[in-house]
Amino acid sequence: MIRLAAFEKSDFDKLISWIDSEEMLMQFSGPAFTFPLNKEQLQNNLEDKKRVSYKVVDLATNNMIGYSEIYLLDKSSVLLGRIIIGDPEFRGKGLGQKIVKMLLEISFDELGFEKVELNVFDWNISAIRCYENAGFVANPNKTYTREINGVAWTAVNMVIEKSSWKRKNRN
Repeated sequence: MIRLAAFEKSDFDKLISWIDSEEMLMQFSGPAFTFPLNKEQLQNNLEDKKRVSYKVVDLATNNMIGYSEIYLLDKSSVLLGRIIIGDPEFRGKGLGQKIVKMLLEISFDELGFEKVELNVFDWNISAIRCYENAGFVANPNKTYTREINGVAWTAVNMVIEKSSWKRKNRN
């Protein structure tokens, strides 16, 4: 099992160790950071008042195994982002789904937002399935193209409304 906890300066080195290439950084953060990721970039990110940063903690060991964020877009919506299971030992175990569920609970129930968005690269099929399983649907009118080492990557925007999330999670 996992929990989300406040991401702190003492967690910077662990997160930086997971981002070992320009491609990994782009997949993790889009164009917001430059490679190599460093403490100064993370400090600036942590100080952003519109951003709530979480470390993902394994309950059995109390170690940080991942990272995620909620970014406040406007008065009614937020953007989930930078979701990563950094520790390879914990990948492929359904933890992404659990993280997304926790972030949605925070966004809708604790913070009271009406809509949650996220962006995901169209080739990241496992992440897209994870988001679809949580109730997100693709927004075909909102895509982004990013270039990494001469290759264009297309990011798809996905969205979920509080009302549809509540219906999906009645049980």
